[in-house]
Amino acid sequence: MTFATLEAMVDAARADLVRLTPQQAQHEVRAGALLVDIRPEWQRSVDGEIPGAIVIERNHLEWRLHPTSDARLPMASADMRWIVYCTEGYASSLAAASLVALGLDATDLIGGIHAWRAAGLPTTTGPTPVEHVVGAVAP
Repeated sequence: MTFATLEAMVDAARADLVRLTPQQAQHEVRAGALLVDIRPEWQRSVDGEIPGAIVIERNHLEWRLHPTSDARLPMASADMRWIVYCTEGYASSLAAASLVALGLDATDLIGGIHAWRAAGLPTTTGPTPVEHVVGAVAP
């Protein structure tokens, strides 16, 4: 599929997503979903991170989350709900659509970490190492 503009590409990605507000995402996390921070280290250093999110930079996302991938993370199961976020909610829409295309239960956070923070929800300083949970104690 070819798109005339980046906006058209993002709109197409969002067509199959039921995107979540920060409050809805927080509710789903409490019910067992996992937040996935796809931002590079420098962005996590600048804007902080969401406690409890798993850090998986965008270039490894599909390989780490697909349950049949040889490179999957231990929590990558067929029944996991993934909520992807970035800084403002654009790259996360494309990433979530990619996960949905692989048959995974995924969506993204409307407005990214900026909206999360504006909603008064908790953040912490970063960066957390890749493939670690924000705020978890290292073994």
